[in-house]
Amino acid sequence: MTEDYTPENQNDSDELYEHYAFTVEKGQNPLRIDKYLMNFVENATRNKIQAAAKSGHIFVNGDAVKSSYKVKGNDQIKVLFEHPPHENLLVGEDIPLDIVYEDDQLLVVNKPAGMVVHPGHGNYSGTLINALIYRFENLPNNSSERPGLVHRIDKDTSGLLVVAKTEDAMTKLALQFAEKTSEREYVALVWGNIEDEQGTIEGNIGRHPKNRLQNTVYLNDEEDKGKPAVTHYKVLERLGYVTLVSCKLETGRTHQIRVHMKHIGHTLFNDERYGGNLILKGTTFTKYKQFVDNCFKVLPRQALHAKTLGFVHPKTNEFMRFNTEIPEDMQQCIEKWKQYSKHQNN
Repeated sequence: MTEDYTPENQNDSDELYEHYAFTVEKGQNPLRIDKYLMNFVENATRNKIQAAAKSGHIFVNGDAVKSSYKVKGNDQIKVLFEHPPHENLLVGEDIPLDIVYEDDQLLVVNKPAGMVVHPGHGNYSGTLINALIYRFENLPNNSSERPGLVHRIDKDTSGLLVVAKTEDAMTKLALQFAEKTSEREYVALVWGNIEDEQGTIEGNIGRHPKNRLQNTVYLNDEEDKGKPAVTHYKVLERLGYVTLVSCKLETGRTHQIRVHMKHIGHTLFNDERYGGNLILKGTTFTKYKQFVDNCFKVLPRQALHAKTLGFVHPKTNEFMRFNTEIPEDMQQCIEKWKQYSKHQNN
């Protein structure tokens, strides 16, 4: 919640910088602010939140509050510190990158699982952007002031990203993502045996009202909430208690595949944030539990890989498509399930 910083990088004036801002949902039951913020601030501990409140850094409706303050509907919460947010202080870092393609306009990167795309709360170094600004000067900023980024994928999702090297490339590539003409196919391993061979999931995606670290689907009677999202899926292989699927994105919402697949009852395998790190399908045998635990160890993240990326080149107007292999950790997990399902069917 609060980061370590030395007195010399504090602001000499008494100016405070906003790090977080939330509006409490209307129906929120009274809840201590330290408990409330634990659901909304990534990597926060209750001790850190309480320390921030003690230092007078947590404000509700403009007034500093103690950690015992009970939040209620429509409260405006702000967390302020004497130093600017770390994500504003971008530093280049010499981090290896798997560059699949590069020219004077753009590059395509195969991001490993575990690498954060851009700096944010709790992840201020080791990100893709730190690696990019070390290698390339004058990358164009996107609308969120993030150099080179046209789109992003989650920290624990592996796979392909296109990065713009010029203003023109940024504008033209961003437009393709906005107009849904880019091609993005992911491979996912999900819990359960999906009934249909293929289908389309539609439903607005927005922040979960009770847990800001999750997103959720809002249905027709709540159309004013969230943003429209469309995912097309196709079964690649049925492996008993799990299914390997291809997911094509029409839109690019945060956690889209993870949220949409959970919505239809097929949470991604080992997706801790959405409950996929529990045994959601299968038997009660101890041997089965040991098998699943072994799969979790082999693949200690959600089973999701951005396999295919296609777009029109901003300069040549040629359609380009890139493919990557499923990474070793996910492949090993899939192989384990293949062996298990064969054994079950014999």
